[in-house]
Amino acid sequence: MPTVAAYAAPSATDPLVRTTIERRETGPRDVLIAIRYAGICHSDIHLVRGDWGPVTYPQVVGHEIAGEVVEVGSEVTDFAVGDRVGVGCMVNSCRECENCLAGMENYCLNGNTQTYGSVDRDGTITQGGYSTHVVVDQDFVLRIPEALPYESVAPLLCAGITTYSPLAHWKVGAGSKVAVVGMGGLGHLAVKIAAAMGAEVTVLSQSLSKQEDGKRFGATHYYATSDASTFTTLANTFDLIINTVSAPLKLEDYLRLLRLDGTMVNVGAPSEPLSLRVFTLFGNRRSFAGSNIGSIAETQEMLDFCAAHGIAPETELIGADEINDAYERVLRSDVRYRFVIDIETLKD
Repeated sequence: MPTVAAYAAPSATDPLVRTTIERRETGPRDVLIAIRYAGICHSDIHLVRGDWGPVTYPQVVGHEIAGEVVEVGSEVTDFAVGDRVGVGCMVNSCRECENCLAGMENYCLNGNTQTYGSVDRDGTITQGGYSTHVVVDQDFVLRIPEALPYESVAPLLCAGITTYSPLAHWKVGAGSKVAVVGMGGLGHLAVKIAAAMGAEVTVLSQSLSKQEDGKRFGATHYYATSDASTFTTLANTFDLIINTVSAPLKLEDYLRLLRLDGTMVNVGAPSEPLSLRVFTLFGNRRSFAGSNIGSIAETQEMLDFCAAHGIAPETELIGADEINDAYERVLRSDVRYRFVIDIETLKD
């Protein structure tokens, strides 16, 4: 079993450290990927710090992976050595349930196998992209279009599909009025993608500090949620609200911004429960929904869409020895807008 370099969390409270992990041998349907870049997602921090439940340590996280195929199994038909590929939030599913058979393995009724922190098919715990190599079944590998910048594409594999999927599902297009709550790693991509789909986009952020960025990414309007008048001005306005914030909000205030049959979709993942007065939904026949990444097919669709429209994440490239500092900066919202690890620095 191959041993590769990695950066792992030894516990919920200790800093991540350089280590080695074992990867499985490349099976008949597997692709061995030399990882070049790995994005840092807020989910990585939530998981390693135990915010979402018990964790088996040491744990290597990272589910925004861009790399190069260096070996393929004997039955692999979709990829060849040298291909530029990506891996997102899942690496397998049951493939038998109703949702999997419908091509929606992201909603596998038996629970898909997450790229890290899941029980893999051999009983081991999956380890993620803060490592030099990963072995993945070809059905869960994505092709990265040449038009997308290699060093910054990785966040599309989580943040990109997390925002693209609800925008596509609720059929955003010309004439749609979309609000994006939060202008972070998820929010900035939601703005870019919604604008490329033809929507009139409004950003709802705590302050106006990122207003210039929001307009540059395609937003038509930008409002501060710290200003109470925002909620009066925008009442009954939006067809769709994408909430990217991983913190509690007063949901009623935002739901009242929806027009008839409008929907607010939560893609941020706060660890605390959210409360909601159901009566708020009755007015304008409003809906409150959630959305969780996308299928492999939809993720490939998203990559191709972003390539066609020149959409790439705004990133800051860091070395592996800067991961712990980057975590603290993410928690302070001190990044515009996503960190990407140069995995070459892990080999030093």
